[in-house]
Amino acid sequence: MKLTYDPRYNIAYIKLREKTETVNSIKVSEELIIDMSADGIVYGIELLNAKEQLENKNSLHLQFVNEATGEEKGFDIAA
Repeated sequence: MKLTYDPRYNIAYIKLREKTETVNSIKVSEELIIDMSADGIVYGIELLNAKEQLENKNSLHLQFVNEATGEEKGFDIAA
């Protein structure tokens, strides 16, 4: 998995796997697009207006939680 953020356009993309076939971009809402193959495999998730969707106290912060152990790690990816 790879997360990218482009502050010029305020777009984040969560790449779940490399695209090995043609995907359809499905617009779920004005701020969410899912890239999915015809057989239902999700390849990526695009967040438009990303900073506002991911914002936490004026910074772009990601928090990762291991649900099995309760371990948490977080970091800021942009100001």
